[in-house]
Order: sequence, then C-alpha cells, then structure tokens
Amino acid sequence: MTEVLKYTIPGLLVLLSTWLVLWKMLREDRFKREFELKRKSQKEITPLRLRGYERLALLLERTTPEALLRDLDVAQLTAQQISSLLLQKLRLEYDHNLSQQIYVSNEAWEAITDAREQMVLFLSTTARQFPADTNGLEVAKLMLTAYAQNGETPNQKALKILKDEVRTLF
Repeated sequence: MTEVLKYTIPGLLVLLSTWLVLWKMLREDRFKREFELKRKSQKEITPLRLRGYERLALLLERTTPEALLRDLDVAQLTAQQISSLLLQKLRLEYDHNLSQQIYVSNEAWEAITDAREQMVLFLSTTARQFPADTNGLEVAKLMLTAYAQNGETPNQKALKILKDEVRTLF
C-alpha cells in the first residue's frame, strides 16, 4: 500500500500542477483574445460614435431660434404661422437625429431632450405673447432678443456635455 501511495501522490501532484498551469494559460489566452476583440471593435465603433456626436452637436446648433428663423421670410408671416413653422422644423430636426442616442450617454441624451423641450416651450410662449395676426418681424425680433438674454441656454448646456463626453474618448 505504501508503495502505491509513493507513486500515486506525486502523480496526483504533477497532474494538479499541470492542470493549474494549463488553466492559467487558457484563461490568459482568453483575456488576450477578448482584449484584441475589444480593441478591434473600438477602431470601428469610435468613428461611428464621433459621427453621432457631430450630428447631435449640429442638431443643437440648428435648433436655436437664429438657425430656425434663418430660412423663413418672417415679414410675410404672422405670429401663429411663425410659431407653427418653427415647432415643425424643430420636431423634424429632432426626429431626424433620434437614432443618434445610442452613441451618447443617458446624461447627454437627457440634456438634448431637455433642450428640445425647453425650446418648444420657449417658442410656444414667445409666440403666444402676440395676437395671432401680429407681423412676424416683431415676433422674430422678440424671440431673438429673449433668447439672447437667457444666459446659458439648454442647447449650450447640452453641447457642453457632448463636448465633455467626446474628450473622454481620447
């Protein structure tokens, strides 16, 4: 019996040490493959994410009163028409970029949706200050003046959050 134990115990120790070495090697190899896969996918995903950030920054720039009013002939429109057209343009811009939310953090997307909601509220309340048939030029001037006096706007706050997130990518 002692003779069997003399050979069995060292054999089991060799088997156990071999198993531990192989297990560690396989685990390390798996970690290396996962790391390479992540690195490779980052090379492909990072440009997509940057384009998403660019489009959302453009969305925020296009949904300011200056940008929304730029293409309208406000002198030919009433307050009600301006309000309706601006809200429609705002919704179209937002809807066009809705899919970009997958590239940004929840905080950034919430800031963007908050900026949109604040702009809808701003456009609606500003237009309601006038009778429906008021000349659009007066309405546009008031919108631009009121927007400029707000200090840091929700669009600017959201843009700052986007810029901060992009900086973390590098």
